[in-house]
Amino acid sequence: MAGFRNPSGDEIDAFLRRIRTIAVVGLSANSSRPSYGVARALQSFGYTVVPVNPGIESVLGQRCWPSLAAAVEGAGAPIDLVDVFRLPQHVPAIVNECIRLGLPALWLQDGVIDEASALRAQAAGLFTVMDRCVYRDRAMLAGARPLGYA
Repeated sequence: MAGFRNPSGDEIDAFLRRIRTIAVVGLSANSSRPSYGVARALQSFGYTVVPVNPGIESVLGQRCWPSLAAAVEGAGAPIDLVDVFRLPQHVPAIVNECIRLGLPALWLQDGVIDEASALRAQAAGLFTVMDRCVYRDRAMLAGARPLGYA
């Protein structure tokens, strides 16, 4: 089995230019958590953030959904990307749900590494990025130098 490889920088840039709605799995209501800072920064770039976390009701002015399935059904817009802030042991189930729901893309944040699941997502046709920060990539696309989470 060949190892997982992220898309090229140009492919990631083109992808980030065309998407509009990002489901953030594991988004925390705690403003000191990376998921909160990244999601807030993504909102500032004009993306619609759809929080997914069964433990909270709302965050960043958005209703929080208990699962990806609930978010797909209730978000009101197609989800273009699933951005994951969960421990690696949760990734296989998230990939299963993305595939089952026909979602187009998966982004595993820094430190969220599960090569087998990333390969499975790619093989199912999902645009897949692993162990990178969507905020940093998007900030560089805008010509900004990401120093911290906005």
